[in-house]
Amino acid sequence: MSVTAHVPAPQRVWDPFVRVFHWSLVACVLLNSFVVDDGEDLHQWLGYLASALVVLRIVWGFVGTRHARFADFWPTPARVLQHLRALRAGRLDQHAGHNPLGALMMLALISLVLALGLTGWLQTTDTFWGEEWLQDLHEAVGEGLLIAAGQHAAAALVMGRIERTRLVKAMVTGVKERY
Repeated sequence: MSVTAHVPAPQRVWDPFVRVFHWSLVACVLLNSFVVDDGEDLHQWLGYLASALVVLRIVWGFVGTRHARFADFWPTPARVLQHLRALRAGRLDQHAGHNPLGALMMLALISLVLALGLTGWLQTTDTFWGEEWLQDLHEAVGEGLLIAAGQHAAAALVMGRIERTRLVKAMVTGVKERY
């Protein structure tokens, strides 16, 4: 007689809006960071598009499907501490949607995108046109976004391994599968 571990059934988690938002934002960030030269109209429009996507995601965080709503995953101090304790103890702290650290990262990423949009837009106004400190801040926030996005991608791969979940595939299909 062989004993097999119970593998939970695949679970639909990410709705089409969340998935399109995610990959569209990834495209905006990558294009603006590695393809588009500074000062070009395309750079500005991609920045505005990224900011608009984030604003729509914030709205969706209040009116969207269950796992897209902030109430489903808001990272309270108690939730974060509980998650960290479980990780330290080697226990799996399963979450259908974002785990508390993932939620913190999501909030950091959307904050950075909005900060980029604001500092970029301010550079087009008469008041802040040509202000070097603002350009430096915009670049620093952009670098911070790339670092955070890299950490986010790495964490998705690592946590997927730890949780035995296909997280990247779930962001494509909307279905979280455990193996």
